[in-house]
Amino acid sequence: MNPLKHNANFKWLMRGGIVSALGDQMTMIALPWLVLKLTGDPLALGLVIALMSIPRAVFILIGGALVDRYSPRHVLMLTKHVNAVLLALLTLLVLNLSGAPTMPLGGAWSLTVVLTPQLALHLIYVLAFGLGLAQAFAMPSGMSILPLAIPAEHLQAANGMMMGLRQVTMLAGPLLAAGVLAIAGDGGGAVSNARGLALAFGFDCLSYLLSAWTLSKVTLRPKTDAATTPQATQEPVLRAIGAGLRMVWDDVPMRLCFIYWGTVSLFIGGAMQVALPVLASELHGASTLGIIMGAHGAGTLLGMGAAAKLGQRLRLAGFGVTILAADAIAGLLLAPMGMVHATWQAALLMSTLGLLTGFIQIKVFTWIQQRVPPHMMGRAMSIFMFIFMGLAPLSAAATGWILTQVSLSQLFLGGGMILVLFAASAYLFTPIRSIVSATPPTTP
Repeated sequence: MNPLKHNANFKWLMRGGIVSALGDQMTMIALPWLVLKLTGDPLALGLVIALMSIPRAVFILIGGALVDRYSPRHVLMLTKHVNAVLLALLTLLVLNLSGAPTMPLGGAWSLTVVLTPQLALHLIYVLAFGLGLAQAFAMPSGMSILPLAIPAEHLQAANGMMMGLRQVTMLAGPLLAAGVLAIAGDGGGAVSNARGLALAFGFDCLSYLLSAWTLSKVTLRPKTDAATTPQATQEPVLRAIGAGLRMVWDDVPMRLCFIYWGTVSLFIGGAMQVALPVLASELHGASTLGIIMGAHGAGTLLGMGAAAKLGQRLRLAGFGVTILAADAIAGLLLAPMGMVHATWQAALLMSTLGLLTGFIQIKVFTWIQQRVPPHMMGRAMSIFMFIFMGLAPLSAAATGWILTQVSLSQLFLGGGMILVLFAASAYLFTPIRSIVSATPPTTP
């Protein structure tokens, strides 16, 4: 880790990433609370979440293509400023609802519009859509910038540090948000005296501006490959997306891994998003969900730290065998989850699963970053993220119906055994087990 401590690019990216991630956690807590206090309607909250999720999933492939065309730093910088504007508007909206004094804009113009709850809700819908759309471009650019800023030999350690620090913010951010809302006011039974919500959104707005400043200090290596040709810079976006899909398809190891991950996401990933809250409700309620998810987060953090610290030395098998073995073990950990009778039992299983997940996440991201050419990085990362954002919600929607037909213990047992079966079948019947390195295929 010593070389990274003296790498200016890494330090600027790390500082900006920490601040921005903390701000995101503030909004993730404040926005659902605002909607519920404004309407008291879970359906409205579901619509807000959908308006953030759908554009992110639909436009993320376009975002990846634009990242490859215009450089990840330029696209990421633009999304940071867009997010800052949207969050500033959300801050003003909450201040208006909470009865804050209007701010004169000059002359006779001032913010004198008094928002009704219904009008405010429609504005929140628009802002939520804008935030989700910005994420579709920010996510592939943020994941593509590291290989251009960090030497290849330090990439796995840098991934471990960055993702580990983000995991820390996922633990600390909600606590910080809860403290702000408790001290400054969360609206009580209605959106009045909700200065805490405005402060949370305002903090996130400032975090984007600060992280944009730190991003301006990062110097990327110039692209000297196919991305610099006139044909590449003038290629239509849809054709660029098609080129990214062809690149993944033509690279046999990547094609196999993406198909495998997509299958797992479709059948298992979304189901666990529904099953875990149901499990918590059968134990001791919301507090149990917080404990088991916190245990998973802590385990994930340890796994990421192990990958960053020991990843180059801890090579028990090739990449393909490692991911399949990890999935098989994960299936064995999920299978008994529905049979637990105490919170500590669920937390123990989830922390172990998180340890495994964190280690594999670093391995997977580093493998993709080292394998994909720089001019295709944005598209490759957007395709990878689309697999989970587009497919997992389908299984999540189906799981609600499945739970009307089977018990929760049967769902966990079946899901775990299916994951073991997928991993074993991929090992026995596909060449995934032979993938040993990130060396890209040679091109004629």
